[in-house]
Amino acid sequence: MSQRTAEAIRRPRADTRPLDDLLFGLDGYWVVLVAHELKLFPLLAAQPCTLTEACEQLHLAPRPAEALLTVCSSLGLAHLQDGRYAITPLAEDYLREGSPTYFGGILDLWMANAAVSSFASVKQAVLTNAPQVYSGGDWVKSHEEQTALARTFTRAMHGRSIGPALAWPELLDRSGHQVILDGGGSGVHSIGATLRWPTLQAILLDIAPVCEVAQEFIAQHGLQSRIRTHVSDMWNDPFPAADLHFCAMIYHDWPPEKCRVLARKSFESLASGGRIIIHEILYNGDKTGPFAAAAFNITMLLWTEGGQQYSGPELSAMLTEAGFTDIDVQPTFGYWSIVTGRKP
Repeated sequence: MSQRTAEAIRRPRADTRPLDDLLFGLDGYWVVLVAHELKLFPLLAAQPCTLTEACEQLHLAPRPAEALLTVCSSLGLAHLQDGRYAITPLAEDYLREGSPTYFGGILDLWMANAAVSSFASVKQAVLTNAPQVYSGGDWVKSHEEQTALARTFTRAMHGRSIGPALAWPELLDRSGHQVILDGGGSGVHSIGATLRWPTLQAILLDIAPVCEVAQEFIAQHGLQSRIRTHVSDMWNDPFPAADLHFCAMIYHDWPPEKCRVLARKSFESLASGGRIIIHEILYNGDKTGPFAAAAFNITMLLWTEGGQQYSGPELSAMLTEAGFTDIDVQPTFGYWSIVTGRKP
């Protein structure tokens, strides 16, 4: 037997669990969306149930019902005890309808755009470097032209962002800052900041349909006197006066050259002592992970023209180039981090 043949059949250096998780996960993770659509989590939140009871309530045969419940249990979204399935704290916080941190909107958005997350769409995005959402159109322009799309997207991002929005204000000292300019969305980060800092005022900047949704969320929290919306084009209109700029999931929508434009615009509009906060899921320093950031980067490939996830050092360099000092990178909540800088 030749040396080459012996090497070809030697025992592998690692087992196949990472690849098994990948392969089986391609089918398994979709089950969570099915469970969401079938209202499994509200069922379990109302009362723990047996497999038979779940079959009756969801109108499912035992085999698929057990398959669905097993996947949810393996992911920590359901718990089996004494023959009954119950909702876990994780699922109760994020998947129970009526929870203030409900994740349902983002799951609905993924279901509505399921074709975008397919093998064919990912392959096409990789080969063409072009977005696949909305039939390959510009998602920003689509939201500007179609109010329903903008409202659906904004509501989806709200549920996804409320946990991080309640976390990052706990890590910062806002001494000396009076007004935060929030770069857009549902107002969730303005809500988190003003709930944490009782004297802070906030201005939310976005297109008209998004501002309308934001006003609804602001009213739900009784913060109309402290958070106002401002319809504007962030590229062409001047920023309203503020001493704290907050950008959540904005830089990742754009290529580096446009991010540098935003950083310079913030620097030029802030007075001395003003601060900028960039809120993103960050790559590690050498951009080899974590997987959540790498996978999110594929989402940006599918949805945007030039958008991408950045590392802390990359965003720090952009802020330094714009003139900011005292750059700092802090993890905040889950995979989220903030990158902060101060204008001298």
